[in-house]
Amino acid sequence: MAYELYYWPMIQGRGEFVRLALEEAGADYVDVARAPDNETGIRTMMRFMKEEGHRHPPFAPPFLKDGAVVVGQTAAILLYLGPRLGLVSDDEAETVWTHQIQLSIADVVAEAHDTHHPVGVGLYYEDQKPEAARRAEDFRKNRIPKFLGWFETILDRNPSGPSHLVGQSLTYADLSLFQLVDGLSYAFPKALIRALAKAPGVAALHAAVAERPRIRAYLDSPRRIPFNQEGIFRHYPELDG
Repeated sequence: MAYELYYWPMIQGRGEFVRLALEEAGADYVDVARAPDNETGIRTMMRFMKEEGHRHPPFAPPFLKDGAVVVGQTAAILLYLGPRLGLVSDDEAETVWTHQIQLSIADVVAEAHDTHHPVGVGLYYEDQKPEAARRAEDFRKNRIPKFLGWFETILDRNPSGPSHLVGQSLTYADLSLFQLVDGLSYAFPKALIRALAKAPGVAALHAAVAERPRIRAYLDSPRRIPFNQEGIFRHYPELDG
């Protein structure tokens, strides 16, 4: 039975971290809301979320349905999929470590989002430009270098070598770090160039993941939604510097 991924059909967003894992593993999955008639797909997704009597109702997309199992939240979905897709170690300590890294990536993603929506999610960017400028400046100067520096340290200290974040094989954390760097390169290209100059291991991992056969095929396909001004990573030139 194919995995069913429920996420918005017009953005990469948090669902893209799950898509990358499914694509790398060559898993059979359905991106429900991106069906040919995506209005029907979106209605199906929203109806499922509101379905009365469901024991584990997801708060918001993304969520994954695997038979009777429903998992929400990106990090939890990847924790569930990791062993099933061969994208995490069998060692318990390394499994937990991979999950910890994923949670830290989720922190950066949330901070990136808040650069353009620092006051309220329900407000337009145009309603909070002064606050966004202040938030983005701190994110560029302090937070991006701090997080990338931490990922660089992880790569340097990996006993199996700096090619992966955990162990000697690709994990979903490597795929997610690729997506984080890709998103930051779209939203903050100037700031990211400066930060990657001090994190060559992160830059190398990003380049290596992009050339993995299944990932490259996915990136070159129409299944990869382009970055845009509706997703988490948005490029406002005035917020980069």
